[in-house]
Amino acid sequence: MKITTLIIAMMLLVSVDQEPKAYTQRLPGSELEIEMVAIPSGSFQMGSTDPEDKNAYPQRKVSVNGFWMSSKEVTWELYREFLKRELDGAAMKNETIEIDAVTGATIPYVDMGLGMGSEGSLPVANVTVLGASQFCKWLTALTGVYYRLPTEAEWEYAARAGSSGPYFFEDDGNLGEYAWFDENSGESYHEVGQKRPNPWGLYDMYGNVAEWTLDQYVEDAYTKDQVFHPITKPYPTVVRGGSFKDTAKEVGSTVRTGSDLVWKVRDPQFPQSKWWNTDAAFVGFRIVRPMNVPEIEEDNTFWIKAN
Repeated sequence: MKITTLIIAMMLLVSVDQEPKAYTQRLPGSELEIEMVAIPSGSFQMGSTDPEDKNAYPQRKVSVNGFWMSSKEVTWELYREFLKRELDGAAMKNETIEIDAVTGATIPYVDMGLGMGSEGSLPVANVTVLGASQFCKWLTALTGVYYRLPTEAEWEYAARAGSSGPYFFEDDGNLGEYAWFDENSGESYHEVGQKRPNPWGLYDMYGNVAEWTLDQYVEDAYTKDQVFHPITKPYPTVVRGGSFKDTAKEVGSTVRTGSDLVWKVRDPQFPQSKWWNTDAAFVGFRIVRPMNVPEIEEDNTFWIKAN
């Protein structure tokens, strides 16, 4: 299904030479906003220094171009606007972007919060990486500004905010000031932005809900010479940061896990195909806007088509 107006050229203006500056993205036709934090270009040591952490060891030097990242996880009120307006066929800034009309988003018929709430400023959860990516695609069409999910490297670089340890603060005992995890969450996610942000102004990078990235998950990828590029397979996909269910050791800058097909156990389709929802109420997402915008033919690579 093609969705309405203007030109892709506005969105595909070549990358800017200067470093990004923070801004607020307003959603046309609503009062909703997304605060976008500027993340400067730089290099960092990606991964863990702990040889026992085979999932994120050894470290490797990675360089990242500047980008913007949403200061908070995408909320239910934002995601429901996507569900509602996709169904309404609301006018968009770009008519060349296609949203899947066959298996497109619909208002869920079950409680997607699994009793924890699915409204307002609570983080959206229980959506597949496809559902998260299609939100980015819809937002791009709506605003004329290119958005997608972060790569693993972008996510960790932003989470670290210049730090080198497992957390962006030095004292491990401070975790409760920055994160919802098993010791303080009451076995539930919470409204975004209630804890202290990291030094770059990003909230809930640890805990609350874990966050989708673009990358394929390989458990011992850091021990291999091979580079695992984003989006080579639909599953498993890297999830970052840990959630409200996890222990202090299971949240942090280097924490990475892989998605699991059991999260889609409620998929009513047979055979299973594209599916927007999960049974993983501990996984959500946040969005990024890269300074280097892909060419038209690359767009759909970064807006994951598979789930």
